[in-house]
Amino acid sequence: MPTNFTVVPVKDVRKSREEEEEEEEEDEDVIDNNVFREEDAAAHFPGDGMPKESSPFINNTDHDKGNLYDGKNMALFEEEMDSNPMVSSLLNKLANYTNLTQGVKEHEEADDEEGPARSKKPVKSPALGTLIGVYLPCLQNILGVILFLRLTWIVGTAGIMESLAIVVMTCSCTMLTAISMSAIATNGVVPAGGSYYMISRSLGPEFGGAVGLCFYLGTTFAGSMYILGTIEILLTYIVPSAAIFKAEKKEDEPEALLNNMRVYGTCCLTLMSLVVFVGVKYVNKLALVFLACVILSILAIYAGVIKTAFEPPDFPICLLGNRTLQNHNFDQCLKTMKVGNVTVTTKLWSLFCDSPDFNATCNEYFTLNNVTVIQGIPGLTSGVIRDNIWGDYGPKGMLVENKHQMSEPAADTSQDIYMPYVANDITTFFTLLVGIYFPSVTGIMAGSNRSGDLRDAQKSIPIGTIMAIATTTFIYISSVILFGACIEGVVLRDKFGDSVKGNLVIGILAWPSPWVIVIGSFFSCCGAGLQSLTGAPRLLQAIARDGIVPFLQVFGHGKANGEPTWALLLTGGICEIGILIASLDAVAPILSMFFLMCYLFVNLACALQTLLCTPNWRPRFKFYHWALSFLGASLCVSLMFISSWYYALVAMLIAGCIYKYIEYRGAEKEWGDGIRGLSLNAARYALIRLEEAPPHTKNWRPQMLVLLNLESDHTVKHPRLLSFCTQLKAGKGLTIVGSVLQGTYMIKEDEVKKAEQNVKSSMATERTKGFCHVVASSNLRDGFSHLIQTAGLGGMKHNTVLMAWPGTWKQSNDPVSWKNFIETVRETTAANQALLVAKNVDSFPTNTDRLGEGTIDVWWIVHDGGLLMLLPFLLRQHKVWRKCKMRIFTVANMDDNSIQMKKDLQMFLYHLRLDAEVEVVEMHDSDISAFTYEKTLVMEQRSQMLKQMQLSRTEREREAQLIHDRNTASHAALNDKPDTGPDRVHMTWTKDKFLSERNRNRSEVNMGVRDLFNMKPEWESLHIPFLPTFVS
Repeated sequence: MPTNFTVVPVKDVRKSREEEEEEEEEDEDVIDNNVFREEDAAAHFPGDGMPKESSPFINNTDHDKGNLYDGKNMALFEEEMDSNPMVSSLLNKLANYTNLTQGVKEHEEADDEEGPARSKKPVKSPALGTLIGVYLPCLQNILGVILFLRLTWIVGTAGIMESLAIVVMTCSCTMLTAISMSAIATNGVVPAGGSYYMISRSLGPEFGGAVGLCFYLGTTFAGSMYILGTIEILLTYIVPSAAIFKAEKKEDEPEALLNNMRVYGTCCLTLMSLVVFVGVKYVNKLALVFLACVILSILAIYAGVIKTAFEPPDFPICLLGNRTLQNHNFDQCLKTMKVGNVTVTTKLWSLFCDSPDFNATCNEYFTLNNVTVIQGIPGLTSGVIRDNIWGDYGPKGMLVENKHQMSEPAADTSQDIYMPYVANDITTFFTLLVGIYFPSVTGIMAGSNRSGDLRDAQKSIPIGTIMAIATTTFIYISSVILFGACIEGVVLRDKFGDSVKGNLVIGILAWPSPWVIVIGSFFSCCGAGLQSLTGAPRLLQAIARDGIVPFLQVFGHGKANGEPTWALLLTGGICEIGILIASLDAVAPILSMFFLMCYLFVNLACALQTLLCTPNWRPRFKFYHWALSFLGASLCVSLMFISSWYYALVAMLIAGCIYKYIEYRGAEKEWGDGIRGLSLNAARYALIRLEEAPPHTKNWRPQMLVLLNLESDHTVKHPRLLSFCTQLKAGKGLTIVGSVLQGTYMIKEDEVKKAEQNVKSSMATERTKGFCHVVASSNLRDGFSHLIQTAGLGGMKHNTVLMAWPGTWKQSNDPVSWKNFIETVRETTAANQALLVAKNVDSFPTNTDRLGEGTIDVWWIVHDGGLLMLLPFLLRQHKVWRKCKMRIFTVANMDDNSIQMKKDLQMFLYHLRLDAEVEVVEMHDSDISAFTYEKTLVMEQRSQMLKQMQLSRTEREREAQLIHDRNTASHAALNDKPDTGPDRVHMTWTKDKFLSERNRNRSEVNMGVRDLFNMKPEWESLHIPFLPTFVS
């Protein structure tokens, strides 16, 4: 039977401190009093003193000395209750509770250490468990301002059913995201940066930077939202008299409220920024207070709901007809009342009439309808839930009415906006409520951001985060149902509590007093705002220190202890933008977009890593699946466009711009991200597909192998060859730049690497996009031969070789240079590849040149299937050659119909969709080589004949050589005869020739010329030299 035991360190009470110090001086191998952590697998423990054996762990080094068991004995078991009782341990952890990330705590500790004589503190082990480290911080971040200030209004406006749909959609989104996040977070340690770190290391620096900055903006605007919530509670429910701007008329109240929010919000932001700047330890000390406010407020709400079942609170609501009245300026819901035996008018009468007299002129609706009083909170058993099942949306200014009350409509409603009615301050619709509500479910990253502080992060993060989401989901669902079952519909739709004497609607439901919720929500919003202002600058600092966004590097610096001073300044400036918007309902959808963007890429990161099955993807959390991640990502995108399609497009545009900026200007980082793995898988799949079938003619394009010569210092001899390749390819297709160093790789290894760096530098200078391959070979000929044979991979192999003409072959006494050139031509021909030879390449235009005019001349003498016509077309796609014209020259005999040949060639170019001038040059038969004639006119007939003879390839080549030799001999015999032909070359068709040939009866049409243009391209047999010329 296996025995399980635990080795724990126990202090040796028999030794005094002096004895311990003496032993420490005598034995340098004694290990300090640290707690062993799992990641320190190579930590250092005292062994037997033998070299390399001072630790029971493998690969221990002598210079790393630990001090884990100093002053402790090794006991096999110790009762935890004897040394640290559970109750006292829990209370101690609660007393030290913090909602800050490990990066913030390091800065706080650095603040406490002053001067160079800092005492060396023992390294503290991560000691936070699931409850204190993950569950409570997530709970505190999720529950917040929307729950206290807007949830009752959302329930009254959308109804119970649609409110439940909103809660289920948003909570499902965060739950699926939490599952994906748990998989990523348990695949390694997540340091400061949280979600940014997870996404950047999973999807690469481009996606990580884009989404990290979006998450930073979301956190910053969340700070604005919490500050606005704080000021709204302060000015609306705590001290309304503190308002600076006061509205004299009812229609001016919204604008006055916004101005007050701007002034007080700016002051509050400044104060909070100063607190964060002075030291986050003050924020840390208040974390437990903020947490207690949230928990006590939730408990007070549930206690009040239970109390309504037995004793509903007395909060009368005054209705005029079916319209809800603002209960600010009158005490009794009566038009008239008796004082003694005299009937007098009330304050309510004065609000609708021009005088307190009975003969005063009153509002028509006031005259036609009576006032009634209903209870604002009828209680659980009242059956009001039936009235609140469905929503009641409406435009801005729509009056809040009780549909079940009778009323007489007035003919004139123009004065209603000036009367003390409760009305909608904004236009309400379902998608708007989704955007306003979503921030109430954010904050799920609080646990993953603190992974370094957790005792067992791979266990605590999934359990704590998912339990926190489950708890808050239960709170939100139950709150929706209970609010609809306890509170009257007109009170629910009263956003600012005007019908209940300016009380917080959720507060009048709480027990024992509305002030519990008011004070609790006020401090909760203050704490959330401070945490946003604390976390957002550190997120920006983490992005800046990664160096992926160059213009943000200044925000990576701060105070001596690492406090992000500049990042805090920028955060305050952006947060001020949200403060100036001044409307909680307008700011909430903005931050919803940024958080949804972040959650979207967390899900994509998990799905991508799962589908790629990379060896490094081994999360401890096993309850994930790529389908759940894709569902979460789809839900995030849907919620973005449901909330606000234009905000969604703006958020995506911002993320896209940041992505392209990082891709174009950012520093290159290699983090082993999933996008690189996806690229490798896609490349592998594409290469396998390319191998399945040969390329079609329509897909043919020059895939270049550029053969470079290097100088003695391993620099590129002809950099213009790379420029020409860039202009010819325009970044499309495959480009392989190769060169050869003479010698063996074992000796030339350093020189090969240096040459590769030089070639890559030249490629970057000449803007050549491709691959570099420098090889070492015993001689140059074999090296170039190996490159021609082996360059490329699978279906991505070159079909065209580009090289420079050996310009000094005549002056060189060493024949090796021109022999290597000839052998390279032969190797290319044997490989059935096209060969482009650039003569005088150093005089070719650079990429910065712009040829304003000129022509690209092509002498189309040998039929090549159209390659010679394709090359100028490709050159003209580049901006260097774009304004040049293209001219095609072809050769005809004196007896040929040059006009018809020109028409046929023009038709051929038309079918090729090429725009070029055509010129036919007439020459005598003796001036046209037999080789050209053979290649041009009877090439296809000869190929067909050789195939019909069923000869082998060697025999076919021998027969072709015999025909060539025979034609060469006949051409030499013609040269020996006296020249009886014309002494000039005719260009195209002359008038004299036309008159002399007009009377001739040409019965036979030169079908050979027509066949020339009807030949099908034979791409597999292309091996022609191309010497481009341009005329300026």
